Amino acid sequence: MPVSKTAEREMRAAGRKQERNKTVRSLTKTDVKKAAKMIASGDVDAAKATLKTAVSTLDKAAEKNIIHKNNAARKKSRLMKKLNKAAKPAETK
Repeated sequence: MPVSKTAEREMRAAGRKQERNKTVRSLTKTDVKKAAKMIASGDVDAAKATLKTAVSTLDKAAEKNIIHKNNAARKKSRLMKKLNKAAKPAETK
């Protein structure tokens, strides 16, 4: 429990921020999972479109400081790495 009125106010504000950020975090996770699933399915063109959405969502979340910028960069890098790996065998055929 908060001791002072200021701490109580901060606690309420933190709760409001948490609610606002929850939707963005959830959307980010969903978009990343969709992109990974499309890459795994092997449809490179559809995966590129889905990846573009996921990267955009990650960038927006990082810009708003909802997730750390390095966290967003790491997730984007891993998705791009998966996409490049999936696209390479398709090019050689």
